[in-house]
Amino acid sequence: MSGSTGSDAAPDAAPDTGAGPGAEADFGVGVFGIDHVQLTMPLRGEPEARRFYGEILGLREVAKPAALADRGGCWFVGPGGTAIHLGIDQRFIAAKKAHLCLIVGDLTAARRRLAATDTPVIEDDAQAGLDRCYTADPFGNRIELVDALDAGFTAREG
Repeated sequence: MSGSTGSDAAPDAAPDTGAGPGAEADFGVGVFGIDHVQLTMPLRGEPEARRFYGEILGLREVAKPAALADRGGCWFVGPGGTAIHLGIDQRFIAAKKAHLCLIVGDLTAARRRLAATDTPVIEDDAQAGLDRCYTADPFGNRIELVDALDAGFTAREG
């Protein structure tokens, strides 16, 4: 999930640090994007992960590098640089508070899709002025869904 750098940045984007591939960092360590997020799942959870992340959310599974394949788990990608890695944890505990947030083009349609597949939809009651809801993967990991019209709300002022 790479962010823009330079003059093409969205008006509500965080200030451009000028950091990019190969750039010397003047601010912090020079972060300029997120490559992926990793969630954990229990041993032998791949079939359920493929159904949820692939069939229900519509992400595409990609092969893990050969050197990592024997660790189990699976990786998924989607538009806009979205990349989710699911790794095996022998002592798995679901992330009930920590979560990732996926931007969807039509949150109403996403809610319908989740409901049609018996996937939980938890409505947001925070009255934060944006259209979002939550769900959980088959392992109980929390996932936020936000409508594309409200994407970038974290960086907005006020």
